[in-house]
Amino acid sequence: MIPLINVPIHTEYIKLDGLLKLSGVCSTGGEAKEAVLSGKVSVNGEVCLMRGRKLRPGDRVSVFGEEMTVTEETGEDTSL
Repeated sequence: MIPLINVPIHTEYIKLDGLLKLSGVCSTGGEAKEAVLSGKVSVNGEVCLMRGRKLRPGDRVSVFGEEMTVTEETGEDTSL
């Protein structure tokens, strides 16, 4: 079973490429762009080719064997 990484955000949404960088799965915007455009990223179980897709709490992202879920920041320490 793949461990689930919770990625807390403090805004209404985060763009897909931003999430990939924030989570540490991709170290640069170029790497995030390449991952998305090459079809290696899925959002809520479907391949997503839009790096600017808006993700909101509850959305799940899979890439490079990592599984992430967007969560709403609560103010508590929820470090990655």
